[in-house]
Amino acid sequence: MVATKTVKLVSAEGWEFIIDYKAACVSNTIRNMLSSQGSFTETELGEVKFPEISTPILEKTIQYFYYKLRHQNSTTKNIPEFKVAPAIALELLMAANFLDT
Repeated sequence: MVATKTVKLVSAEGWEFIIDYKAACVSNTIRNMLSSQGSFTETELGEVKFPEISTPILEKTIQYFYYKLRHQNSTTKNIPEFKVAPAIALELLMAANFLDT
């Protein structure tokens, strides 16, 4: 069995999400945090804390990471829509902007 490299993302409320490294690297911001030179906590522990991103927004963002990984090399034109509730659209847009996704 091959161990998959994982990353822990922590929301403002302290909820922890363990996700695949490849999924986390959909975000340029997270990729840069995890691969930076030096002895930064994010690089050493594989953990990134987001004190400004709420749990529901971080969860939806992670769903998008996996959605993008699944469909980025798709040759079909029938890619399903990534649904976002209007109530969280603005906050999700701000998080996506920060995470550079």
